[in-house]
Amino acid sequence: MGLDMYAYAATRAGQNEEYWEEFDAEKDSSPVAKPREIAYWRKHPNLHGWMEELWRSKNDLGGVDDPMFNGIELELTWDDLNQLEQDIKEGKLPSTSGFFFGDDSDDYYRAQDLQFVADAKAEVFLGLKVFYNSSW
Repeated sequence: MGLDMYAYAATRAGQNEEYWEEFDAEKDSSPVAKPREIAYWRKHPNLHGWMEELWRSKNDLGGVDDPMFNGIELELTWDDLNQLEQDIKEGKLPSTSGFFFGDDSDDYYRAQDLQFVADAKAEVFLGLKVFYNSSW
C-alpha cells in the first residue's frame, strides 16, 4: 500500500469514475470516453499536501470533522496550475506526512512536476478540464 496519485484530462467532473464503473471488459468498450492520464506519482507526499490545501480552501474546509482527502476528484484551473508551478520552482510544497505517504520526494519529482504543469496547461488551453485524484 502507498500513496498513488493521478492527474487526468476529461470533459467534465466525474467522467473518470463513470468510465470505470460502466466499463465492460468483455466488450472492451464503454459509453463514457476514457479520460487521458497526464501524470502519475507514487508517494509524493508534499504534492499531495499541496493538493489537499487547495481542496480545503476551495471547499471552505479546515475543521476536525471534515472528510479525508483520499479518492476525491479535484479540478485544477489555470490559476491553480500557475500557483503550483510557482510553488514547485520556489520549493514551497508543504511538508506532508502520512502512514502510507513515504518520504519527501520533491527533488526526485521536480522535473516531472514541471512537465505535468505544462501538459495540464495545454489540456486546459484546448478546452478540457484537469483533475487530480489519489488513493492510499
